[in-house]
Amino acid sequence: MLIGAAGAGKSTLAGRLFPAESVLSSDAFRKLVSGDEGDQRATKTAFAMLHRELDRRLAHGLTTVVDATSVTPSARRGLLHRAAAHRVPAFALVLDLAPELVFARNTTRPGHVVPEPAVRRQLADLRASTGDGVLEAEGFAAVHVVRTAAQLDALSTRALIERSGG
Repeated sequence: MLIGAAGAGKSTLAGRLFPAESVLSSDAFRKLVSGDEGDQRATKTAFAMLHRELDRRLAHGLTTVVDATSVTPSARRGLLHRAAAHRVPAFALVLDLAPELVFARNTTRPGHVVPEPAVRRQLADLRASTGDGVLEAEGFAAVHVVRTAAQLDALSTRALIERSGG
């Protein structure tokens, strides 16, 4: 599960590290539902579709990356429940970059720019819900936190596997 505010680089990272068919993007599901990846009115239906596809992929033993902000425990709960139901370990990759960098990247997002107040809320939620041991207590098998652009740029699937004990 990728965790981070809009503009942190989750989609770019997912596209760089994982095959496209392995990535379930909340923005892509919003676009399927409404034609606009930023249409928040489509969120409930988009996540219902994302959850169904996640269940299908996990039932078939397919590695799956969920690309959504997931900055609150309630946003992560359903995803963690599905992983547990399929007896699949869930891993968190947290993009906890400096707010200035997130705001700058958000303004250059392909598709749509998320309003700054929403990004500020996401950053506050991220900090509140991802302190020491919080994610592990939620049930993640491993948690990886990226705090700098250099760490993000250097990240590789091999490094993730090694850090996860695989």
